[in-house]
Amino acid sequence: MTHPEALTVVRLDGPAAERAEADLTLVHADAFAEPPYCGTGDDVRAAVRRLDDLTRNPTFRAALARTPDGTPVGMAYGALLGPETRWWDTLTTPVPDAVRREDGQRTFGLRELAVRLPWRGHGLARRLHETLLDGIAAERVVLHVHPAGEAAQAAYRSWGYRKFGEARPRTGADLHDALLLGLRRGPA
Repeated sequence: MTHPEALTVVRLDGPAAERAEADLTLVHADAFAEPPYCGTGDDVRAAVRRLDDLTRNPTFRAALARTPDGTPVGMAYGALLGPETRWWDTLTTPVPDAVRREDGQRTFGLRELAVRLPWRGHGLARRLHETLLDGIAAERVVLHVHPAGEAAQAAYRSWGYRKFGEARPRTGADLHDALLLGLRRGPA
């Protein structure tokens, strides 16, 4: 395994992420193949379709980690939530209008963060998270995380996220925890 400090982590915009789609797909397929996710080929194809749609959003950004030989080992991506977002509609318990109000700048939706198994436990997820959010002007970050994803849950808690509800990210998806991280002062 490559030493974690030798890995490069770069931020990508939508067009760069489209060019790196095979790398992002490889990380996704590998990282989400194991329990509690047990991702299938159909799950990976659906994730690629969602990624293709998301990269067209001008606020999309991604972070991709590679070994010195170019092997993709981790990724994170998301975009700002627009005024017409349906993200808040996925919650099982509604939140007040003041919380769900979006203006296209207020909330960054972290859609995926994944590290391939051999490179876990060395701070790479934190590096991806920090690279992804560096310079973002949003008040907060929101995400869905599988409640049985113990390592992901622990990482998000250690970075300051707090659970504020439960959600079904997609039709047929398991119930997930909805987490929020405040980035600057302001209403959450």
